[in-house]
Amino acid sequence: MADQKLILIVDDDYELSDGIRAVLETQGHKVMQARDGQQGQNMIYQQHPDLVILDMMMPRKGGYPVLEHFRDKKEAPPIIMITANEGSRHKAYAEYLGVIDYIRKPFAMERLLEAVERGLRGETPPPAAEAPTPS
Repeated sequence: MADQKLILIVDDDYELSDGIRAVLETQGHKVMQARDGQQGQNMIYQQHPDLVILDMMMPRKGGYPVLEHFRDKKEAPPIIMITANEGSRHKAYAEYLGVIDYIRKPFAMERLLEAVERGLRGETPPPAAEAPTPS
């Protein structure tokens, strides 16, 4: 597949990471996995993924130091942060550091797939992407 995109998942939760990988592969993407932020940062430089799905809390190096490292670098891929953290300050800081989306765990896989497709097209999320739509 000529337009196959390379996506890097950086998460120490093996079950979640493996599940995301399986779904993304069924969507036609090539997927790599890293188990901590240091490994993920190295893989970004070595493999040049089209998009990164990055967990916030991990051993060795968490998501924020990775975001801080790539904040002003031209080789930075689009990054989606996933986290179990509920704090709005954490979301604001991640957005300041340049994430294209911030998704709280647990999440519907459709929510992540929408963010991935937007990120691969170079789009940012609509305002209040996580807020429910009033009926």
